[in-house]
Amino acid sequence: MTSDLLLPKSVIFGCSGTSLTTEEIDLFKRSQPLGFILFTRNCENPVQITSLIQQLKSCVDHQYVPILIDQEGGRVARLGLPHWRQYPPAAVFGRIADDDLDLAKWCVETNAYLMGIELINMGINVNCAPMLDLFIEGMNPIIGDRALHDSPEIVTALGLSVLRGLEKAGVTGVIKHLPGHGRAHVDSHLELPIIKASEEDLIESDFLPFKGICNHIAYENLSYPWGMTAHIIYDSIDAKAPATQSSTIIQKIIRDEIGFNGLLLSDCLTMKALTGSFQERAQTSIEAGGDVVLHCSGNLEEMIDVAIGCPPLSADALERLNASVAKVTSHTEESEISLMEKLSYHLKGYGA
Repeated sequence: MTSDLLLPKSVIFGCSGTSLTTEEIDLFKRSQPLGFILFTRNCENPVQITSLIQQLKSCVDHQYVPILIDQEGGRVARLGLPHWRQYPPAAVFGRIADDDLDLAKWCVETNAYLMGIELINMGINVNCAPMLDLFIEGMNPIIGDRALHDSPEIVTALGLSVLRGLEKAGVTGVIKHLPGHGRAHVDSHLELPIIKASEEDLIESDFLPFKGICNHIAYENLSYPWGMTAHIIYDSIDAKAPATQSSTIIQKIIRDEIGFNGLLLSDCLTMKALTGSFQERAQTSIEAGGDVVLHCSGNLEEMIDVAIGCPPLSADALERLNASVAKVTSHTEESEISLMEKLSYHLKGYGA
């Protein structure tokens, strides 16, 4: 656990390559970020990744260091062949759920467990999944087959199964993108989406999977997942600021309506939906009620500015962080090979 006497800064940083530069080591030692995130540019093979993670962790003084990755499967997979398994997109499990929900839950939990084992064996302990955004026909394809389903109930059920599978492997999940990205007409990597739906409609649809997950956490005996905010304006609730930088959205919707009590992480500050200097982006996001900001690009000058804008982790954020560490409460007795064979059998015919 992270000591409350040595609080790190409220930021997760990326890095530029497969090993750290002298300048990165110096920055990370001086700024003491909470943790780090890996991308394809950082990943050559399991031995190299394990070495890079050891190097990253040696730069900071706190005991628990989150190492993040986006390993959803399908289009969003930072690890792939030949060193790692190729995982199907989330929509495949939604198609199975249309025929057999119980089978879909087993498949997506097993898929997440196998994925989690690959990650934890290298030292990656946080996976930015599951994505709980609804599939909504005609919206921007940035979501598309990354969505589990268009039904809030099915997304909730399958999302819980993903969290169970990751936790069995010792990996913390991140539910995203709070409070819902499915209705966005544009890609927030490129510009700022504005969702015009009424608050009532959003509460009755887009927000439901997140609320459903939060309602079930205690009953599922799961560690509390992290949550990632969307760089989206919800016009009927706050017409001026995207969720990441809106105290209204964070408190009224994410904390109160949805009931999310976990560590709240921003989506990446480099995305073009946000404006202002990187110091301002970081500071505004934390002041709005976020716990931690994310900066992924590995750009040294930007990271220096972000570090200036980030305070140390708050006492509340530290408590949420400690509640998120995966419990690893159970393990399957079946081998990975046996599970993979069964999973592959069930995925046949569903586009995987």
